[in-house]
Amino acid sequence: MPLENELVARLKAKFGDAVREAWTDRKQAILVIERERLGEIVRHCRDAEQFNFLADLTAVDWPRREKRFDLVLNLYSFSKNERLRLKVHVGEAEAVSSVAGVWPVANWLERECFDMFGIRFEGHPELKRILLPEEWQGHPLRKDYDILTQDTAWVRENLGIESGQ
Repeated sequence: MPLENELVARLKAKFGDAVREAWTDRKQAILVIERERLGEIVRHCRDAEQFNFLADLTAVDWPRREKRFDLVLNLYSFSKNERLRLKVHVGEAEAVSSVAGVWPVANWLERECFDMFGIRFEGHPELKRILLPEEWQGHPLRKDYDILTQDTAWVRENLGIESGQ
């Protein structure tokens, strides 16, 4: 069911079609926003709408969809005791603006999304792997990733043994 509340009305008035969809799930507003406008929308959400805490930034892989990734930002407002989820559709070859300048905690969260999904963040201060070795091939949280083949190759090359799997 489409969500039409005061927050959505204010965001649509300011950003127009950049707010593509809005609905609610378990009393949490969920908005799909335009990738190109992410930076200005999150700054507005922090400054004008008081969503001052980035609780999480992650992604979901939809490999059969044209824009295969949903970048998901979970925001929280301490003053309003309210949550807001923003989603951005991102194609495999597209980059999205870093939000590390808005919420410093996004630095490591964006690095994790880069490491696990291969999503690139423009303007990130040091976009590199955070969980896996730099030489690791592929992105393990993509649904088309073959973990057994990758694990076997990496273990053989770096540890000089055959994988136990």
